[in-house]
Amino acid sequence: MKEIVKTSEKKNERQSAGLAVCDLLEVVATSVLIVMLLFTFVMRIAIVKGTSMTNTLHDGDKMLVWELGYTPKQGDIIVCQTQFFGFEEPIVKRVIATEGQTITLDVTTWSVYVDGVKLEEDYVRYVAGKNMNGWSYGDSYTVPEGHVFCMGDNRNGSWDCRDSNVGPIDLHYVIGRVVLRISPLSAIRFF
Repeated sequence: MKEIVKTSEKKNERQSAGLAVCDLLEVVATSVLIVMLLFTFVMRIAIVKGTSMTNTLHDGDKMLVWELGYTPKQGDIIVCQTQFFGFEEPIVKRVIATEGQTITLDVTTWSVYVDGVKLEEDYVRYVAGKNMNGWSYGDSYTVPEGHVFCMGDNRNGSWDCRDSNVGPIDLHYVIGRVVLRISPLSAIRFF
């Protein structure tokens, strides 16, 4: 009788171990599926290329970009497609104005005005003793419907919407908003 009980206990232990392995595989498979869905439809990781967003972001920084249901707002840092801008990969810029807003620049004081209100831009990389790079639009520019006007934080080291060859960015080419710098680890930051 004792031998039958021991065999039955061993059989139950094997079944329990098998169920634990199945449960673990199910949890891993579900987790992988959730991560794949998140990075397909909700967010993505992007890498900064170049210095146009210095001092806010640096070449090689990795960012988490929110895509789902995003509508650009003034001040957001965005990632957008670049097929018309002469770059092979998406670019990272800051939204200065959205559709219908009018922008004016004072290149000598490095001031940007949107609808007559000066933007507080403590993130801009200034070059002492030099004017900010201007644009080719005249005294002011009104952002057309369905577009945003973006500039790099490194104003004299950024090719952006100030150049009429780039122009305003169509909302269809906006991928999403940068929400978190995830690398380097020493510089993790929410935006």
